[in-house]
Amino acid sequence: MIKSTVTTESELIRICRRDIADEVLSIARLSLLDWLGCVFAARATPVAKAWARALGADGEDALPNALSPTRMDPQGAALALGAFGNVLEMDDLHRASILHPGDTICAAALAVAMRRPTSGPALLAAIVRGYEIAIRIGTAVATGGYTPFYNSGTCGVFGAAMAAGDLKRLDQEQLADAIGQAGMQAAGIWQCRLEPGFSKQLATAHAARAGVLSAELGAAGFLAPRRILTGKMGFFKSYYPEADTTALTVPAPWAITMMSYKPFPACRHTHPAISAALALGAGLSEPLRQVDIHTYRAALDFCDNAAPDTPDQARFSLQHAVAIALQKGAPEIADFDPPAIQSPPLKTLRGLVRLHLDPECDAAFPRQYGARIVVTTADGRVRDATCPAAWGDPENPMSQPDLIAKFHRNAAHGGLPPAEARTISEAVLALPDAADLAGLTQALTKAFAPEQETARCR
Repeated sequence: MIKSTVTTESELIRICRRDIADEVLSIARLSLLDWLGCVFAARATPVAKAWARALGADGEDALPNALSPTRMDPQGAALALGAFGNVLEMDDLHRASILHPGDTICAAALAVAMRRPTSGPALLAAIVRGYEIAIRIGTAVATGGYTPFYNSGTCGVFGAAMAAGDLKRLDQEQLADAIGQAGMQAAGIWQCRLEPGFSKQLATAHAARAGVLSAELGAAGFLAPRRILTGKMGFFKSYYPEADTTALTVPAPWAITMMSYKPFPACRHTHPAISAALALGAGLSEPLRQVDIHTYRAALDFCDNAAPDTPDQARFSLQHAVAIALQKGAPEIADFDPPAIQSPPLKTLRGLVRLHLDPECDAAFPRQYGARIVVTTADGRVRDATCPAAWGDPENPMSQPDLIAKFHRNAAHGGLPPAEARTISEAVLALPDAADLAGLTQALTKAFAPEQETARCR
């Protein structure tokens, strides 16, 4: 067995394993609930059906097997679940790290926790620790903004390994091996955003499964590099040579307390502009001449599409998202489907939108995502609104009732009856006081594999 010296990696593990206050565990249950809602909402999408076919799932639905402790092993469940969270662009976000941690960490944590004796607080603590390491690494690599690598995959794998390792009660040496093996599997490049397809979902699914595998390797004594992050041929030198590694071990509150949640089913870069448009008021009665959106460079790079043809393109269109907000109010999932995309009034309104780089917003990115909208009416009157922090950001948070309501909307979109969605929600919210996961497991099994629940109760 290799004996660890004090390294940045070992210090990072120590920081992630410190005691967690009850109020932080309470936040983690909302992150888990939010991610589950995103998963449920996506279950009938083309990417989910294709994923289910690839995994050999019956009925083009991967969730019954993934959410059953007896039908699939932890690695398989993490792989199945890890592809769903980002499909409809409603997953959580940590701004400074440009990272969606729930997609990988919640998938890995739930996959492991449902298949071994686990208390509710233990599951939540694993999620907190997984978020912590992924976000600290992500913040280090994102100091200059975007790179060619997809942080949710490349950094998320470390969070998945930490969460799985914590649930498997790995000691310091075993966890160091798990983190090292996670680094060997870090993957995900941004070409997937430049072409249509489902590869972004593959990146998060791979990271979730690789994290679980890494924890299993650590438990087995499968030795790994101990300077996987900071070594001369390690993660930072190889993937992110401009990383600011001081972010790795700086004292800070738990990262999960600084998450942004998405109230709208669109790329987060559209949300500041949506919030500004909503501040102007939906259903403007006067005819418009022009709509000017001023925002940061990354939002323009990702979301400049005046004529989207598909739901995925519409979710990455500032023009479409703002047109929806101005025309009817808060965007919903259906507002990014073909009937809305092809609506003549929306096409006309999208055509009035002009995008501009705002130097102040750009200088604040990635620690702050902001936008300003200026609306000019046909008779020359001007109205404007500025959004320095979109609804859902830590400075402008969604409340617990907001997040619960979002979960239920998403569950309904995924076909769950209200009673079953309510039972799952109640089980997740009760996790801080749950001695085991029986309530959550039974709720998920009843909703997605009812024949197994019936057999169990005979």
